[in-house]
Amino acid sequence: MNMWTAGKTAFPLGKKTYIMGILNVTPDSFSDGGKYFGVEQALAHAEEMEQYGAALLDLGAQSTRPGFQKISAKEEWMRLEPVLTALRVRTNLPLSVDTFYPEVAERALAAGADIINDVTGFQDPEMRKIAAKSDCGCIVMHNGELHDSDNGGDDVLERVRCFFGRMLELLAEDGISRERICVDPGIGFGKSYEENLALLANVDRVKPEGCAFLMAASRKRVIGAPCGNPPFEERLAGTVAAHTIAQWMGADFLRVHDVREAVQAALVADVVKAQRRDG
Repeated sequence: MNMWTAGKTAFPLGKKTYIMGILNVTPDSFSDGGKYFGVEQALAHAEEMEQYGAALLDLGAQSTRPGFQKISAKEEWMRLEPVLTALRVRTNLPLSVDTFYPEVAERALAAGADIINDVTGFQDPEMRKIAAKSDCGCIVMHNGELHDSDNGGDDVLERVRCFFGRMLELLAEDGISRERICVDPGIGFGKSYEENLALLANVDRVKPEGCAFLMAASRKRVIGAPCGNPPFEERLAGTVAAHTIAQWMGADFLRVHDVREAVQAALVADVVKAQRRDG
C-alpha cells in the first residue's frame, strides 16, 4: 500500500480520505482573515477542528489570496511562532506550515512542524535543501503564474502533470523520496475558472502514480461562481460538492475551513466508493 509520510506520521493512501483543517493566523485571509489572529483564538479553533476529526492542521501566517500584500519572513514567523509552539504541546496531530520562505520553514521544522506546504512549489533550491535535511512531508503546489511553460501548451491538465513530473525528479535528486511528497494542483493560483473546473473533475489525469494528492478548493472563487458568488462563509455546500467529486476521482487529502462537515461528507463518500464495482 502506498503511504505519505510526514515526520513520524504515515498516512496509508487509497482507503481513506483525510481532512486538513485550515488555521489562518492572519488579519487578511480571503475567507476568515482576523478571526483567529489572536493566539488564544487560534488555539481554540485548532482544538475544535481536532475534536471534529481533522487528521492534520495547516497553519498559515501570510495570506496568499489574489492581490495579497506580501509580508516579510520575519513578520510571518512572529505571527506563526507562538501558535505553532503552543500547538505542538497541545496536540499530537501532524502540523503543516504554509510558507514560501526557506528561513520560516527551517524555524518551523525546528519548532515541531511536520509538513512544509509551499505555494511556490519548492522551486527554491534552499527550500528543497531544508526539507531534505528533515523527515518532513512536502506539499508541492502548482502555481500557474510561476510554473507554466511551453510544456502542455493550452491544456491545463498537461501543464500541471508536467510540473509534477519535473518536481518529483528534482526532489528525488535532492534526496526527498516520493513517499514524502503530496502534490496540489493549486486551485485558484494562476488559472481560469474553466481550468479550475477541469482540475477538480480530472484528478486521476494529473495525479502522479503512487503519490499523495491534496485538493484545496474550500470557499474559493471556483465554488462561488456557479452559485451567484455568495459570501465566502456561505460556500460550504458548494465546497463539499466540489471536494467530493475530487475525492471520488482520487484526491487523498482535502484542505478545508469547515472540518466537521467535511469529515462527515468524506466518510460517506469513502464508504460509497468502496462499494463501486468495475465492469
